[in-house]
Amino acid sequence: MHEKIAHGAQKYEERVVGWRRTIHAHPELSQEEEKTAALVASELEALGLEVRRGVGGHGVVGLLRGGSDGKTVALRADIDALPMQEETELPYASQVEGVMHACGHDTHTAILLGAACVLSELRAELKGNVKFLFQPAEELNPIGGAPGMIEDGVLEDPHVDALFALHVWPLYETGQILTRPGALMGASDRIYLTVTGKTSHGSAPHQGVDAIMIAAQVISGLQSIVARNIRPLDSAVVSLGTIRGGYRYNVIADRVELEGTVRTLDPETQDLMPKLIERTAAGIARALGGDCSLRYVRGYPPLLNDPELFALTQRLSDSLKPNAILTAPDPDLGGEDFAFFARERPALMAWLGCRPVGQPMEETAVLHNTKFAPDEKCFVTGIRFLASCAAGFLNDE
Repeated sequence: MHEKIAHGAQKYEERVVGWRRTIHAHPELSQEEEKTAALVASELEALGLEVRRGVGGHGVVGLLRGGSDGKTVALRADIDALPMQEETELPYASQVEGVMHACGHDTHTAILLGAACVLSELRAELKGNVKFLFQPAEELNPIGGAPGMIEDGVLEDPHVDALFALHVWPLYETGQILTRPGALMGASDRIYLTVTGKTSHGSAPHQGVDAIMIAAQVISGLQSIVARNIRPLDSAVVSLGTIRGGYRYNVIADRVELEGTVRTLDPETQDLMPKLIERTAAGIARALGGDCSLRYVRGYPPLLNDPELFALTQRLSDSLKPNAILTAPDPDLGGEDFAFFARERPALMAWLGCRPVGQPMEETAVLHNTKFAPDEKCFVTGIRFLASCAAGFLNDE
């Protein structure tokens, strides 16, 4: 069957490139993916799949029933874009001002449509069902789009036994596929800190409580949390991205607001972070005569790949040569809401290399960059990976 999958991936390559360019030129933000969803649903219906629209927002689900009874596997792609102004100068660049597919979701969507085409031709040989999940709002952290699809029953009727997904990854060259068991990507939480003090004239700081000075100490103190409270073999990051405070150059500020992100790989470490941050920030502020409150918003959980599904990918590696599946050396602390699916069922995500072979990394635009442009030669590899994982899981390979 894997030879047929390889042939099918080549057969549909040109069509997949066309889909991707169309979606890329017409990007839609999270919760606004109407046209993308319509395109996807139309193509799935043309393949004769059972199609559900409006799942968890603008999500689309296609169900392919195999030639005999068996398990059900799901393949997932995300469909939303980012609020960024594209600067690639590609002939199919975004036609929507201030919106761009800078994270490869257009590529994920087109590749999954290609996998649907390939598997549709092989349905008689499949022992079970394949669900194709086209998920909205992946970029809508901390909510995400996966929970809405789960609430709408996407993992049932029929019951999903496992899920696979991929994400284009410019760190690796085209043709490479990398994944690993356990943690692949990090939890992505949000923190909102409010430092309070007391105003006074800038010439008489002793009459007030300087919230800006306290905030500076809080910022420094937060960096000690990871260094002195988290086990050295675990991973955690506390980063503050915004700071707002003050009224005028000669007024001691009584309020400073900070916003940032917390990234972790282990659920226990994620559970520990709110207490550590609140204790540190409030303790510093109170010692200096002020106060600091914390609002901690849980976002995406860590993405944990199932070990048995990882073992399956290793058994499939020979069938994908020359694009063998490699073991990723380290996880990444970027967030990914596929993690919500992985909490409900055994799941695995892989990274699909999309940097042109031989192109230096320093000359390559990374994810969430206004010049991000994945190599279209990676599409065939992605189609083969997803289709092979689905067929391998259903047919007990």
